[in-house]
Amino acid sequence: MDSYRMSATAAAAAIAAGELTSEELVRHCLDRIGEFEETVGAWIHLDPEHALAQARDADSERRAGRPTGPLHGVPVGIKDIFDTHDMPTEDGSVLHAGRTPGRDATAVALLRQAGAVIMGKTVTTEFAAYSPGKTANPHDPTRTPGGSSSGSAASVASYMVPLATGTQTNGSVIRPASFCGVYGYKPTHGLISRHRVLQLSRVLDHIGVFARTIEDIALMAEQLMAYDAQDPDMRPRARPALLAAQASEPPMPPRLAFVKTPMWDQAEDDTKAAFAELVDHLGGQAADVALPGAFENAVDWHGTIMRADLARSLAPEYERGRDQLSDIMRGMIEEGQTVKAVDYNDAVGGIADLNGMLDEIFETYDAILTPAAPGEAPLGLEATGNAVFCTIWTLCGTPAISLPLLRGSNTMPMGVQLVGPRGDDARLLRTARWLAAQVG
Repeated sequence: MDSYRMSATAAAAAIAAGELTSEELVRHCLDRIGEFEETVGAWIHLDPEHALAQARDADSERRAGRPTGPLHGVPVGIKDIFDTHDMPTEDGSVLHAGRTPGRDATAVALLRQAGAVIMGKTVTTEFAAYSPGKTANPHDPTRTPGGSSSGSAASVASYMVPLATGTQTNGSVIRPASFCGVYGYKPTHGLISRHRVLQLSRVLDHIGVFARTIEDIALMAEQLMAYDAQDPDMRPRARPALLAAQASEPPMPPRLAFVKTPMWDQAEDDTKAAFAELVDHLGGQAADVALPGAFENAVDWHGTIMRADLARSLAPEYERGRDQLSDIMRGMIEEGQTVKAVDYNDAVGGIADLNGMLDEIFETYDAILTPAAPGEAPLGLEATGNAVFCTIWTLCGTPAISLPLLRGSNTMPMGVQLVGPRGDDARLLRTARWLAAQVG
């Protein structure tokens, strides 16, 4: 097998055993990038010599018998809103062109500590919102890869790297994972540090990861779940044992709540048909469950919070360069400037109520089963697709994962989204692996 096709777990094991060098793996990934980057456009900053220098250092460390981490020598793509001390971080905007922070985001530092090779920076939409970059869908370059973590999802789907980071403020991990046919995982809010990652909304921002296997999702995410006091929403807690949990068998077959959400009318016919077949296939392990009426407010609440927080976070950029912002970004900021404090506080206050209602569902069901997106990746590169099937779970801060289990009528991937209770990420990954095995 060409090493670029190896899972991160297998590659790390082969490097640790001396069966593969990091330099060989990185060279094969660079060759793959050279073959497909012109079509896919996943990278905004890539220095092959710098990547190879990191790989050689990793190989030297292993040969010298020094301690190595779980990702030793494995290349990882970094979404270009994470600060990196040795590469530009431009946030998808001409206003930040040439920005060189000189320090790592906590998540990047933790990946280096685990031994990862920071391959380069992947394309993000403008300020990780809705105006797309150059990336195309690897399965059909006339279609969107989703966003805002477009380059990260596409790089993993194209076998350019086995792992990549993403972020989600609405649907920016789950949706591109669905469109590109990879696994995408958004953990419980506050489990991974966002320090020195572009902030749009403290309430809504999550760090996420992309991979081609659930085992790799767990391997990477577990390295990132270290307490960081510099993120005000993190709390000291034991690191979840994601890797062990996902590999274990559930004590009994999980029960899934099939939730159509109040946005079911936006699901495409392919999605409705595929989920009807999936629920039927699962038999007694899945049941239709309707969300309480209060969830009708979730999309509006999310929009109120996101627009107001985005206006606050990007106020300096708006003041000094509004004419260089896209129309959609400028419009979102200007809408956010008009949000009333009472409406913002009502929206934030509603999150706890919604989570209380979800807790009642999770007393009976192990996870919620729902679409990751309305359907296949839409044609055209002018937009990144509809995030509406991610909105509730981002607002509530619940863990979610997209599994590449379905295909639409155009043979494009369609993700199955599983959502778990806040703080129970390990069980969610175990349930995800069980579901993937059931679907085959």
